[in-house]
Amino acid sequence: MPFREINSKMVEATVVPGQKMFSQRGAMLAYRGDVSFTPNIQGGQGGLMSMIGRRVANEATPLMTVEGNGTVMFGHGGHHIQVIQLTGDTLFVEADRLLAFDGTLQQGTMFMGSQGGVMGMVRGQVTGQGLFTTTLKGHGAVAVMAHGGVIELPITPGRAVHVDPQAYVAHHGDVRNKLSTALGWRDMVGRGSGEAFQLELTGSGAVYVQASEEKL
Repeated sequence: MPFREINSKMVEATVVPGQKMFSQRGAMLAYRGDVSFTPNIQGGQGGLMSMIGRRVANEATPLMTVEGNGTVMFGHGGHHIQVIQLTGDTLFVEADRLLAFDGTLQQGTMFMGSQGGVMGMVRGQVTGQGLFTTTLKGHGAVAVMAHGGVIELPITPGRAVHVDPQAYVAHHGDVRNKLSTALGWRDMVGRGSGEAFQLELTGSGAVYVQASEEKL
């Protein structure tokens, strides 16, 4: 289900019979046609286990199931929106950044400590994003929110990408991440002590970085 970008803070999705999508509650701005919005109590496409995983992860961002025949415009809080197209790979993103996504995508929850061991857990504490993150896997589109716009940086084998953890939005592909100290990198320009860390991503895929260090 493709999204059409109306402007940097609004997208429009086409809803067709027999297919569903999920959106964050309160994200619907307007719609045309015969479209229904139902509170989702089963954790999205992942069903009951996904819901349990989200509760354990403290990612209780409520979702709506969107079905019918028409078009829906989405936006939330005036945040910038980035549309990400998945072609079989997995997107790692915080639940509260999800604006809307295809119902064909398989939703899950991943413990960040499993990527980078102890450093993965440290990253969760430093970024304030918690120890878990939401995953979306398959073929379809995802609309995520960010502050100040987003840039997509490709990650290729042999060339690591380093990101300020506070500016990290999401990543997809076969990517490993680890947190490392970067004393003298951001401290040299008078930033806060939290930026003495940097997130190193390696492998094959892409990372999305926002032009801000604010959480949603």
